[in-house]
Amino acid sequence: MIKTVLFDLDGTLLDSNGVWLDIDVEFLGRQGISPVPADYTDYVAHHSAPDAARYTKERFGLPHSPQDILDAWLELAREAYAHSLPLKPGAKEFLLRCHGAGERMAVLTSCMPPLCQAALERHGLLPLLEGVLTTKELGLEKRDPALYRAAAERFGVAADCLLFEDAPDYCAAARQAGWTVAGVRDPLFQEREEELRTVCHRWVDTVQGVRPKLEKRLVQGDM
Repeated sequence: MIKTVLFDLDGTLLDSNGVWLDIDVEFLGRQGISPVPADYTDYVAHHSAPDAARYTKERFGLPHSPQDILDAWLELAREAYAHSLPLKPGAKEFLLRCHGAGERMAVLTSCMPPLCQAALERHGLLPLLEGVLTTKELGLEKRDPALYRAAAERFGVAADCLLFEDAPDYCAAARQAGWTVAGVRDPLFQEREEELRTVCHRWVDTVQGVRPKLEKRLVQGDM
């Protein structure tokens, strides 16, 4: 039986991955770096913001501190998260149904806490959630299975968790930790969709695509 349902934020509940590509272009362009290297985008998309900031400084030999880089990213992203980024189709309706069914729900994200808070407040999701856990708070990367074990412990549920997540590497880590994993399609990982399907117990185009029968099976753990 699934005891807690957890959701990634960027690319799973919030249609926000594209804004980070725009931020990479804007920030690096200010440093005279253009175009943005594809392998750089791949790295920062798969690491927490603090780690990505350290990597950015080292990769391009920037004079800025990692904290300066984080602050610049935060400033560029703040307006979008607080005022313009939409939810993925059907995301709020799905959370409302789960909440109405008495499911325990939380967000597990590597998003910067102020941005995460702003987006969840704007879309009215906070009252539906038991908590919001960030990689910054837990001090672990989402590619580390230990993160998911630590998150489960916070809710006192061992490994009895279901995760909705768009990143294949994170899905694989959560499954390694013993979680049930539902992969969610996002254009950022379009070239890795087959991998996502392989590492997850279930795969959906968006949470809007979770049919009532499948929804019941997902939240009750009958896979």
